[in-house]
Amino acid sequence: MDFDFTDEQNALREAVARWVEKAYAFERRQAIAKAGGHTRAVWVELAELGLTGLAVDERHGGLGYGAVEAMVVMEELGRGLVNAPYAQGALLAPALLAPAAAAAVGAAWLPKIADGSALVVLAHQERGARHRLDAVATRATETGGTWTLTGTKGIVPAGDEADAFLVPARSGRGVHLFVVARDAAGLTLRGYPTQDGARAAELTLAAAAATLVDPDGAAALERGVDIGIAAACAEGVGLMERLTALTVEYMNTRRQFGVPIASFQALRHRIADVKMQLELARSMSYYATLRLGDAPAVRRRALAQAKVQLGQSMRFVGQQCIQLHGGIGITDEYLASHCFKRLTALELTFGDTLHHLGEVSARMGETAGVFA
Repeated sequence: MDFDFTDEQNALREAVARWVEKAYAFERRQAIAKAGGHTRAVWVELAELGLTGLAVDERHGGLGYGAVEAMVVMEELGRGLVNAPYAQGALLAPALLAPAAAAAVGAAWLPKIADGSALVVLAHQERGARHRLDAVATRATETGGTWTLTGTKGIVPAGDEADAFLVPARSGRGVHLFVVARDAAGLTLRGYPTQDGARAAELTLAAAAATLVDPDGAAALERGVDIGIAAACAEGVGLMERLTALTVEYMNTRRQFGVPIASFQALRHRIADVKMQLELARSMSYYATLRLGDAPAVRRRALAQAKVQLGQSMRFVGQQCIQLHGGIGITDEYLASHCFKRLTALELTFGDTLHHLGEVSARMGETAGVFA
């Protein structure tokens, strides 16, 4: 199998890297984190680059690119430690709205996502669900063809900056997926900063008006979360590359006993283990992206496998690199600490390592023979 990137994909990578170098220095991320994690301005800049339309179909003003291009962009945003809800708004939301593209709901939101004028995020987590996608307690009620939702969703990425929310809710006919506008009556938000310098919100729905997006909300939610996992994997690879390079640079400049600590054999062995984990993560990130188009059972197992490896790699690389730095590695004024915080948050995003290890185990029988 050919894993080489095309000229167009390499050009896309270079364009994102140039923007990061020019417009998103570490000082900017640090300032955003200290100011509460508001990132809507970064979203607008990504829109000016055309990146918010990456996964939107061309007939709605997007670029119509696929999963590999999305992975390339996420790697570079991860390497640049860019603080923005890009995966949620530009990759996950278009995928969930696309099946409704022929209806008014898709036509209303997809062009706005493509030009960056709207940020739509998934609001699916509920208290006590423990990463289980079938644990949906939010109720959906239909009266005279109009839907209303009642329930609470937590840890909604950039929730108090979003224009609309994709919300799974349960009716007597199962789980459906809805879009709820920010200004809908009955919707309240409570925003707060997160540990990695971003923002999230608690979303309370009290008979809030909603528009049906997909009657089969369970399958749509699984598909959207898998896209989110692949994006998190790619971002994690970029982050680990940046942190590893930063650590190697530090080891070459930090001196003990009159020599750089990079000359110590024990530390060289540790950084070799770090690079091994990075390459394992990279291969599984590629695997996750390439499996996104497979049948649901195959796709779900593959994405869970990738998340297990990425979780293990991100924890190992983060902890080892911080330890190799020593005390400076945990200071807020140094880039390494921000990398470590983001890696820790990514390990928990869309299900932690232990959860996905259980998912892999549970799905072993479902896909027996497929991976032989």
